[in-house]
Amino acid sequence: MTTPAQVRARIWAGVCLFLLGIWILHGFLVPLAWAVVLGLTAWPLYDGINKKIFRHRANTVLPALILTLMITVILFGPVTYGLVRLGQEAQSLARLLQHAHQDGLPAPAWLENLPRFGRAASVSWNQWLGTSDSARESLRHLLASDIPAYTRKFASQILHRYAAAFFTLVVLFFVFRHGETLGRRVLALCDRAFGDHGSRYARHAATAVRATVNGIVLVALGQGIALGFGYAAVGFEHAALLGVVTGLIALIPFAAKLMAIGAALVLFAEGSIGAGIALLVYGMVIILLADNYLKPKLIGDAVKLPFIWTLLGILGGIETFGLLGLFLGPTIMAILISVWRDSFVEADNPGALS
Repeated sequence: MTTPAQVRARIWAGVCLFLLGIWILHGFLVPLAWAVVLGLTAWPLYDGINKKIFRHRANTVLPALILTLMITVILFGPVTYGLVRLGQEAQSLARLLQHAHQDGLPAPAWLENLPRFGRAASVSWNQWLGTSDSARESLRHLLASDIPAYTRKFASQILHRYAAAFFTLVVLFFVFRHGETLGRRVLALCDRAFGDHGSRYARHAATAVRATVNGIVLVALGQGIALGFGYAAVGFEHAALLGVVTGLIALIPFAAKLMAIGAALVLFAEGSIGAGIALLVYGMVIILLADNYLKPKLIGDAVKLPFIWTLLGILGGIETFGLLGLFLGPTIMAILISVWRDSFVEADNPGALS
């Protein structure tokens, strides 16, 4: 017969083991969370591939492998391409600095033609890089500053992120592979921990995660298309490519603003002040409406979450958890609102939710 002391000992042992496991895995919690988010979002696609193509063959790993590779290409293909291009531009910059070190680098003609500050900027350029002596002195100060250390730190962070992404994709494969078994056990555990409605809250959380990801992707695609038309209207040569890049960058919160501002600054530098102002105003209106109204509405309607709580969940999640909070914030708010509603339903009509 189990005594109360033995029950308390088991509880404390379970808590200690749980905390020990969290402590061991604390460096991998964020990649694990990303794997769960991606797995929940892509699960309907995985289930469709497994059902229609592979007929639910129990021993095959191909559906999980295929979908994991697809997600790898979609998420990290553009990032890898961008880093390769960045490396090529860095080599071009190194050759330019070498030329400036030997012969100097006079200010370009377009810099002096900029309104208001163009002449002053051209004079400062020539003081820093116009002659070989000034260029050597500027490079000496540059190398003595903290910029090289920041560059090495940036490269280290890139390698760290790629290692974390690789771990996320490995975990994602196993989430797909054993998702059904894991799902049943999680639902059973939620019912044991939170009562009869625990599994319903877990399903609501999964719906919130899926709705958040889908809403963010749809809004990002919309921003890319809308700003692509804006780029074409003001005369950019590669407007379609810029629109695609904007759509990809818009997946990161508030990053589309940087693209719109950067494009407007290019127009300003070329002397197209009116077109630059028009593109800046158009881009800011599109981005503000999409980020502050359309995105919360798409997410909130899918999980029956009021607009204000969806918006607060997104902004508060980003502030608290970083980029991962973009998905965790609305999910947590959806569960809280669901519990809040159920508490009033049970208070007014006991047994209504059973």
